[in-house]
Order: sequence, then structure tokens, then C-alpha cells
Amino acid sequence: MDTNYDMLPMLGRGKHRNPRKGACFMELASYLAGERWSDRPSCTHRLLAHLARLVNDCTSDAARPQLAPLVPSVIGLTSTDPRWDHEIALLTATRALPVVAEETQRSLAVGALSVDRMLAAGDGRDPDTLRTTTALALREAPLAAQWARRFISHGVVGPVRFHPGPVILDFAVPGIATACVPDSDERLRILLADAVAVCRGLARGYRASAEAGPPLEPEQWREVVAPARVG
Repeated sequence: MDTNYDMLPMLGRGKHRNPRKGACFMELASYLAGERWSDRPSCTHRLLAHLARLVNDCTSDAARPQLAPLVPSVIGLTSTDPRWDHEIALLTATRALPVVAEETQRSLAVGALSVDRMLAAGDGRDPDTLRTTTALALREAPLAAQWARRFISHGVVGPVRFHPGPVILDFAVPGIATACVPDSDERLRILLADAVAVCRGLARGYRASAEAGPPLEPEQWREVVAPARVG
């Protein structure tokens, strides 16, 4: 690959033939990883890469440069463990459910319930129970949750022949981008950052932060991280 460029390309929407034309999030990752120029490099888990491409394309032009610091974090982050697909899909569905349009909520509710069930055995819980995060997200969209449970109970959802992750992401990310919220770009950036954190947790052998509580406020941790006194 020709790497004689004066500077790194700017992030842009869509695919680009080479760095001189610009780069999407994953093309820049392939460049930094030393792989062949591609928006589907082998250095990143395929569903995480799909999420990154969607977030890149659905983020506004003004906010897209804020994604750049996340690019190195996806390099080398890959696995064949199916749990990665489940966790990324469920995280994305639960983040989108409270804000997307009602017709999209229905599809995401079905996806969230299905993937939550896939994760039950690994979580050590009964398949008929839900993760706290899943239950809270469904509570934010009660009509969609009711519809999804009825849809599933009628046996409309047959045996899973392919993982629903890509479809969930295809509904969720554009849904967040077009939601009636003032911070859609920031929601997308945080979603991608949290998906990276989830995958890093799985790579290190512990369950991701899907069940983590709310972040600590500064006054709660300021004394804990203060420098120790000497003497």
C-alpha cells in the first residue's frame, strides 16, 4: 500500500478509493493498521466494524471529526466468539429503543428480546428473565415492548438462521441519527465508544459493562484519586 501522504485523510461519509479522496472510520483504521485500504479490514470484529461505519455515515459532517480519536481503539479488536455479536447488538438496541420512532422501536424490541435470550446462558440466568438494561430500555418503549412480546409469542420468529446483529444496527443507528433529540451525534459517538469498551471487556475475559451502573460524579471520586500525601 502506498503510504506516502503528507497527512492523514479527513473522515468523510461513505467509501473512498484511496486516502487522497478522504476516509471513513474503518478505512482510516485499515490505513493505521497497515492493512490494504478497505472499510472492512481484518483487524476489527465484523459487527463492531459495521457499527463504526454506520456511526461514521450517520454522524453530521460537523461532528464527525470527534470520532477520529476512537479509530485506533478498534484496531486489533476482533474475535470469533459469538458473544461479541450478541453484546454489540444488545447494547445498540437498548441505546436506540428510548429515542427512535415507534415503527423502529417495534423491530428493535423484537431484536433486543431475541438477543437478550441468546445471552441468558452465559449470564447464568433463566432465559425468561431479562438483563436490567434490557428491561429498562423496554420500559421506555412500553407499546413496542408489548407488541414485540406478542409477536414472538405467536411464533412468528422462527429458528435463527443468521445473527440479527447487522439488521439491529441498520435500524438503530439511523434511528438515533434522525431521532427528535438535540444530541444525536453525541449519542452515536458514545454508543461506539461503549461498544469498544464492551469488546475490550470480553477480550480480557470478563463480562462487559452492559450491567454497569451510572458513571460516578466528580465529587464521588475526587478524594479517591487525589495524590497520596508524602511523609
